[in-house]
Amino acid sequence: MTEPEGKRRAPRPINELRDVYDFLEDVRLRPSMYAFDSSVMHLHSILFGFDLALQMHGNAGTPFDDQGAFRDWLRHQINGQYGSLIWGYAIELEAKDRGMPAMDLFFELLDKFRAETAR
Repeated sequence: MTEPEGKRRAPRPINELRDVYDFLEDVRLRPSMYAFDSSVMHLHSILFGFDLALQMHGNAGTPFDDQGAFRDWLRHQINGQYGSLIWGYAIELEAKDRGMPAMDLFFELLDKFRAETAR
């Protein structure tokens, strides 16, 4: 079901989020609310901290740590051009090359990553 034009749902309270992907869907609604200037590097820092906290408490990390599945997958999506960089910076450089907002590219790549890894 799509929402009426001009009306978006509000981000959910933190206690209603089930996982990192729920959080990212709220970020998608209002990126600048979570990441200063809608910076993918700032989002990367948030996800790094989230992943670190999970691991410190004995939980499995997310695909978004600096050695995780998203980084490995991303390397193939952007032809390894920025393979040695952290993924947030790599996306910002790739977005600049493509002439598009970095946060838009992040969510385009996130959707593709989820579709390909959900199998």
